[in-house]
Amino acid sequence: MALKSIICKASLSISDIDRGYYAEHALTLARHPSETDERMMVRLLTFALLADEALAFGKGLSSEDEPDLWQKDLTGVIERWIEVGQPDERRVRQACGRASQVIVVCYGNAADVWWNQQRDKLERLSNLTVIRLPVTATQAMAKLSGRNMALHCTIQEGQILLTAGNETITVEPEYWKKTAE
Repeated sequence: MALKSIICKASLSISDIDRGYYAEHALTLARHPSETDERMMVRLLTFALLADEALAFGKGLSSEDEPDLWQKDLTGVIERWIEVGQPDERRVRQACGRASQVIVVCYGNAADVWWNQQRDKLERLSNLTVIRLPVTATQAMAKLSGRNMALHCTIQEGQILLTAGNETITVEPEYWKKTAE
């Protein structure tokens, strides 16, 4: 018998001072049985970092044709394709052909190895941004995971503060590659 996804609800308040984006989001995340708490929380933090009214979660691990998050315009054209983890270089290249902007958010101990192996091929993609989240921060975020979460995310000067109750985690993303301007 196949295991079913765990449904998690998050009330996410975002204060992105850098972009002037302030909003409350009531989010529903389907956590695939093979997905860790850390990965789910990275998806949630990625949503907060790139938040937009049109940003939505994809089917993620259960779908080869959809990213973890994406943003489409009103005609259905993919504006942003967002992958979490260390995707295959071929998948990233294909995404760059389908979307105006592709963002990969790396985390975990294997991220450095992945980047060193993929860097030369991925550097050529002009519409690709690669962001690295520190291991200590993502592991701490995993402890905030739950079926019902109330989170506040403040983004200022590139630094992210993720708060749940009395617990605050500071995340300083590192940009390994930025989209060509």
